[in-house]
Amino acid sequence: MPFIKIWIHAVFGTKRHQPFLLKDIRDKVIKHIFSNAKEKNIYLDSVNGYTDHLHCLISLGASQSISKVLNLIKGESSFWINNNQITKTKFEWADEYYAVSVSDSQVSAVRNYIKNQEQHHRKAGYKEESEIIINNSVL
Repeated sequence: MPFIKIWIHAVFGTKRHQPFLLKDIRDKVIKHIFSNAKEKNIYLDSVNGYTDHLHCLISLGASQSISKVLNLIKGESSFWINNNQITKTKFEWADEYYAVSVSDSQVSAVRNYIKNQEQHHRKAGYKEESEIIINNSVL
């Protein structure tokens, strides 16, 4: 049996950065994403976000790819949101996402970063945050 330990910090947003994910909706969506990930054998360590995006800390399994895992999470959650009329209008995730590798020594820092999204977004918006993470200057 292979032993794989690959941590990924992935971020994906709502289509056109629509602020659908208000606190009560975001909490429901996150709870559902955790449940769905468990059913699909996706190891999802942390999930949190803000009104227009979510962050996930994922440990990939031996047969999993970033695109496959994120397509499962995004596709199923948007289906669930729309099927259960969680939002007043049709919900969609944006096609794009970004994902960066996380060393074992930084997992705790990334968990903290994901946990404190509301506080973080008092200072920086999604676009600024994306640029910081992509340029690897946050963690």
